[in-house]
Amino acid sequence: MRLTLEETAKAVGSTDIFDGEITSVCRDTRDVSPGSLFICLEGDRFDGHAFARRAQECGAAAILAHKKVDADIPVIMCENTRRGILDLAAYVRSLKKIPVVALTGSVGKTTTKEMITLVMSEKYNTLSTIGNLNNEIGLPLTIFRMDEDTEAAVLEMGMNHFGEISNMSKCARPTMAVITNIGVSHMENLGSRAGILQAKTEILHGMEKGSCVIINGDDEYLSNADLRGFRPVTYAIENPCADFIARHITPEEAGTGFDILHDGRDYSIYLPAIGLHNIYNALAAFAVGWLNGVEPEKMKEALGGYVPSGMRQRVVSAGDITVIEDCYNASPDSIRAALSALSALQCHGKRIAVLGDMLELGEASEQLHRSCGLTAAKSADLVLCCGDMAKHYLTDAVSSGYDNIKYFASKQELLGYLLDSIESGDSVLFKASRAMKFEDLLDGVYAVHKKS
Repeated sequence: MRLTLEETAKAVGSTDIFDGEITSVCRDTRDVSPGSLFICLEGDRFDGHAFARRAQECGAAAILAHKKVDADIPVIMCENTRRGILDLAAYVRSLKKIPVVALTGSVGKTTTKEMITLVMSEKYNTLSTIGNLNNEIGLPLTIFRMDEDTEAAVLEMGMNHFGEISNMSKCARPTMAVITNIGVSHMENLGSRAGILQAKTEILHGMEKGSCVIINGDDEYLSNADLRGFRPVTYAIENPCADFIARHITPEEAGTGFDILHDGRDYSIYLPAIGLHNIYNALAAFAVGWLNGVEPEKMKEALGGYVPSGMRQRVVSAGDITVIEDCYNASPDSIRAALSALSALQCHGKRIAVLGDMLELGEASEQLHRSCGLTAAKSADLVLCCGDMAKHYLTDAVSSGYDNIKYFASKQELLGYLLDSIESGDSVLFKASRAMKFEDLLDGVYAVHKKS
């Protein structure tokens, strides 16, 4: 990417005139290289304006700021750099006439993004969101990675508050959108599932009327969403009227076989992942690929090569036990999905669920932990819990007569009990919000049961 400083300034609303050009954009001095535009972002606990001189020393060609900085290179001033980074990304996006798939949802965004990227890459040189760069800062940084060879983009959009996805959609101007589901994540800020639906459908705000919106046809909120002016395309397992339907589902040792029915024809898929929620993710990816002209056989190959990233429901063999690493995040919907995956896993011993706190659930937090605890006690042979809110997992389960669920005040106590309980052939699920750092428990288990 190369932009003149003049067009960069114009994109962020500045009338300043400078000579020169930029070849990259960054917000961290560690990422500055010769030709970079360094954006001085300001937050509650940091201020990038204080690092302008350091950015210059690292080779930055220019600075984007909203207050005075110490620098002897061109400084482009804008009203606010958080708005400026979106405005500049919107300009960069306007230079590329390519398919842009935006996706959001309460659960499964990152996994769906990865599957869509695999499918789209069978036909296009595809850029996609890296890691969790799915907010109003991360999305522009992804767009800045577009170059002359980019033929398509897959952009994940997350949020905590109203208006965030709207800003991202207007920046990215998607040609197609995917909404995976409407759950209860971020209930603390959005008030209700109706509020969450409202926030998620902000993804339409940057799209042209008539564009496709791919939605989960089994989700009660999405099925009844007001999508007037757009073309809804549905995928489902239960809904017989959906455009793309998964059927003949066959759980296997470390994956799932199923057929996708579309337009009267079945397409056989093997997905190296477990759980119905991953079938939904694969359906969304297949629908995106179909609508963008990717050949079904190529999509089948792409989905067959899927590998879970990070600690997102990765199935690991550790000695004579099986571990499901799912410690990246947790919500009631993803807890239930993980428990369903644990139940579907071929297991020759006990099924053990190790659960930690779910965050950002607001006033509903206690009740949602209680509900998930009861589900866990019904789904697993042994449930071990740790965390400030995790004690509520026990309430409804114990009152319903289940005695297979236990609470521990610390992860170390839980780990000791778990190691004493594990036997050959057992399957163990680890599920908690990222702040719980359940990788500490994984490390403890792998120290005894070596990963293979």
